[in-house]
Amino acid sequence: MSVRPDRSAPVLVVGGGIGGMAVALALSQSGLAVELFEQSAQIGEIGAGLQLGPNGFAAMDALGVGERARKRAVYTDELVMMDAIDGNEVARVPVGEAFRRRFNNPYAVIHRADIHQSVYEEVQLASDIAVRTSARVVRVDIEEQRVRLVDANGGTHEGAAVIGCDGVHSVVRERLIGDAHRVSGHVVYRAVVPRAEMPADLRWNAAAIWVGPNCHLVHYPLRGGEQYNIVVTFHSRQPEEWGVREGSRDEVMSYFTEICDRPRQLLDKPTSWKRWSTADRDPVDRWGEGRATLLGDAAHPMLQYLAQGACIALEDAVTLREALKASEGELEPAFRLYESKRIVRGARLIISAREMGRIYHAKGVERLVRNSLWAGRTPDRFYDALEWLYGWTVEKCLA
Repeated sequence: MSVRPDRSAPVLVVGGGIGGMAVALALSQSGLAVELFEQSAQIGEIGAGLQLGPNGFAAMDALGVGERARKRAVYTDELVMMDAIDGNEVARVPVGEAFRRRFNNPYAVIHRADIHQSVYEEVQLASDIAVRTSARVVRVDIEEQRVRLVDANGGTHEGAAVIGCDGVHSVVRERLIGDAHRVSGHVVYRAVVPRAEMPADLRWNAAAIWVGPNCHLVHYPLRGGEQYNIVVTFHSRQPEEWGVREGSRDEVMSYFTEICDRPRQLLDKPTSWKRWSTADRDPVDRWGEGRATLLGDAAHPMLQYLAQGACIALEDAVTLREALKASEGELEPAFRLYESKRIVRGARLIISAREMGRIYHAKGVERLVRNSLWAGRTPDRFYDALEWLYGWTVEKCLA
């Protein structure tokens, strides 16, 4: 006989980003009450664009928000890699009809705020999800039958369980694991520019990357092609601490002295930049204990080189919902089942993202090796190589 979920106390979700909103929705769909804590005064997302692979669409469809996101996304024709030194093409992956047939979903780009809003709109329709803003959690207590959070204002909140969706600097992870984050030394500048400001010869309907020594540039269209996302990354010359602040055009220009004129045009276009000093964590073999677990960047913080952070958080949320179903609503068994199905995938993504950063930023003879890797490769061979990543589906998530 199925065991009904205990509705006497809510599941507490720490963090109101894409992962937090997605798992709040997933828990509600499992018949559980949810209390979500967001440290910001308002619900929303900072940042610029992000890329949505077929696995991200599969997860959003499973949550019932796929159509909302589809209406806000831009569907690219290709993924393109260019050498930023000589301007030559390194690789081109078509993501049109054949790609969609292979993975049953498209490849798209979208503003981070638009995907967050697509999930949040569904959250707002759920009467059993309470969203609390200006609620920065500073302490997590995990007991046998309940959990307790303490916020920065001294308020206490009790629940049946806690899920940490609070990013690289997760207070929930600090309580559960206590490991240090790893500052990469890689700095990311992000900006969004109007279409009119984008160089005419770079207004591609593609997710494009220009790869250079210790640096790269990315551009793709957003919001119906009315805007373009521009992202530049470089290896910092100075010691870095993880964080976000306003950027400096002069700093950006100083790191891109070797690249050719065509991608260099991008550096002049933004009127303001946001500067991210990036970090990840080494993979671990456990995420939780008892009535607590982690999700998204709190569980598997990765560098940005696979463009998968949002997609993987959405996968996590769906997998946790399916684990609850398989565990007949029992939280602790569901958490352990969820972790057993996600930890290896999370670790592979962390490691793969680091390696992809090395490939993008190759110099000397390693750059020449990189440029030869994909010469003459057919689309089907690219798709085969991406199957492990893009082939995720809700039907297989507990397999």
